[in-house]
Amino acid sequence: MIMGMIRGDEYRERLQRVKPEIYYLGEKIESVATHPAFLPHVNAVALTYDMAWAPEFEELLTTKSHLTGEKINIFTHIHHSTADLVQKVKALRALGQQTGSCFARCVGHDALNAIYSVTYDMDQKNGTEYHQRFLNFLKEVQAKDLFISGAMTDPKGDRSLSPSEQADPDQYLHVVEKRRDGIVVRGAKAHITGAVNALGHLVMPTTSMKEADADFAVCFYVPVDAPGLIHIFGRQTNDERKCGCLIDQGNVEYGIVGGEALVVFDDVFVPWEHVFMCGEYDFVFELVERFATAHRQNYGGCKVGLSDALIGATYALAEVQGTAKASHIRDKLVEMVHLAETLYCCSLACSCQGYALPAGNFMADPLLANVTKLNVTRHIYEIARLAQDIAGGILATLPSEIDWQDSRVGKYVDKYLKGVASVPAETRMRLLRLIEGMTCGTALVESMHGAGSPQAQKIMIMRRANWEHKKRLAQKLAKIRERPK
Repeated sequence: MIMGMIRGDEYRERLQRVKPEIYYLGEKIESVATHPAFLPHVNAVALTYDMAWAPEFEELLTTKSHLTGEKINIFTHIHHSTADLVQKVKALRALGQQTGSCFARCVGHDALNAIYSVTYDMDQKNGTEYHQRFLNFLKEVQAKDLFISGAMTDPKGDRSLSPSEQADPDQYLHVVEKRRDGIVVRGAKAHITGAVNALGHLVMPTTSMKEADADFAVCFYVPVDAPGLIHIFGRQTNDERKCGCLIDQGNVEYGIVGGEALVVFDDVFVPWEHVFMCGEYDFVFELVERFATAHRQNYGGCKVGLSDALIGATYALAEVQGTAKASHIRDKLVEMVHLAETLYCCSLACSCQGYALPAGNFMADPLLANVTKLNVTRHIYEIARLAQDIAGGILATLPSEIDWQDSRVGKYVDKYLKGVASVPAETRMRLLRLIEGMTCGTALVESMHGAGSPQAQKIMIMRRANWEHKKRLAQKLAKIRERPK
């Protein structure tokens, strides 16, 4: 084993050793690593480890630590050039192609990069020691190749009120006690990707704050099995198919999305060595923006990788159904590729336009990163719509594999679900279920709200658009400031 890199099997073994408190459908889950509801998410993360060892992906998924010089997995790396940012996008696309699903590690990776820079800035202004604490933690993450979640989103309660104005202060995670050896926090984080199969959570505040919100300005790391930490797994579209069905799951090995959960902090203790912000409300906006920029940069990578798989499934289905040569089908397939590659261009552009922060690490261009994510909220839906259009109504009415295997009616399902005579009905069924999983329900909602809703991107675009510069350009061309002679 290379120091700083593990394989998928070792990741699974680690999951067996930790004992987080997790609930799903009223059941307390004893083993994340083997439970059918979680196994696809475990498989997807395990692939991020195994692909880093594969010769054809090694260059994309590994790099050198700027702290130790050791070879590490890209998901524990701090970006130090625009080339690093571009490599990240290409790696995400490759992983999306191989999983057809969310592989979860990018959120924690983005959190590492955001916190790295903000802790440095806080120390420079306030003389604190957050950055050195974070460097010690980062060395541990790299040495152990840890999969950690990035936990930012709070339940928020009444969204018209700030954190300190809430009737129930627990609607935003906050500090309830400071001790000599650490802090105690209470609240929750919602929709946290990979929460149930991560090894720990890197927690960040979710919105800009004022002085009255200082108790809510907290950033820290906590192991997944810390006392008082409770995980409530979220429902996913057709999730009960995971118990007993194979074909009906669509993507049986890697699932639909990233295994999101509600994470409850019921008076959880965090030692000071893992606290990276505590009360510095004036730095929260920078932390949120830098994390959001890094995460929105991703979406033209991972979502395009998923789109590659979806487009392939749609093209294959058109062949099975005998429509692949029809001009209107070919036109729709080309439009799907055009939309996907447009998103990829956006992610590459914001990466190439990245720049160095005072800490020395690089951040993608915030304006272009937000444009990337806003386009995802539209283009991915259009790609899905075209896939459903080409698939036909059978996408929503396909009989179950249980009926296909039934001794009485199975022969009819097999007979009447055939398309091209030389191709088995099973092939058509498998393609339809894959397209269904990728275009119906949970996966699309994640494209809309993952890394923030469309309005969040519009707000950032409004802030970054440089309106005065654009106005001056127009005034110059129109000669508005020139006086007649």
